[in-house]
Order: sequence, then C-alpha cells, then structure tokens
Amino acid sequence: MDVAFRTRKLQRRYERSAAATRVDGDEVGRKYIARINLMKQARDIEELRQLPVLHCHPLTGNRAGQWAVTLTGFHRLIFTLEGERLEIAMIEEVSKHYDN
Repeated sequence: MDVAFRTRKLQRRYERSAAATRVDGDEVGRKYIARINLMKQARDIEELRQLPVLHCHPLTGNRAGQWAVTLTGFHRLIFTLEGERLEIAMIEEVSKHYDN
C-alpha cells in the first residue's frame, strides 16, 4: 500500500521519530511510525483488516469515508483510501478517540 500524508507535519512525524515523540509522546509517537510501516507493507485495506492488533475499521457519521487504526487505548490514526483498488492511504491525523 502506498502512503501519503495530508500535511508536511504528519510526514515529518513519520520520518523523524524525535518529532513524533515530541508532539504525541513516546508511546503514541513510536506506534504512529510502526503503524504506518505496517500500512506500507500491506497490499490493500483487506490485508490491514486481517491484523487484529490494528483494529482497522471504517468510521461513520461525520467521518464517513475515513478509516482508523488503533495507536493506544485512546489514540487513533485516521486515514482515507484512494486509488482504483483502494491501495493508497492518505494519513489525515492522529486523533484522541475519547475526551477523557
């Protein structure tokens, strides 16, 4: 799966682990990079959905058309799919799933 980033900041956080941990903290920063690496190795969305640790799922409501994978208990990596076979993931944001 090809991966693109909505913003340069998201791309820098992937390319430089220090930037990821500075913005998101150590655990979320490390998992952000690791999850994107897993996405790059997958052929398509169905392969991602087969990995239970990711809990890859489509979002609903005002986020319909977007997908999420789990980073930690509260944090999600939000992305959209593009391409004819949905083989390109556009990283949208890191989101705190709950406000607590």
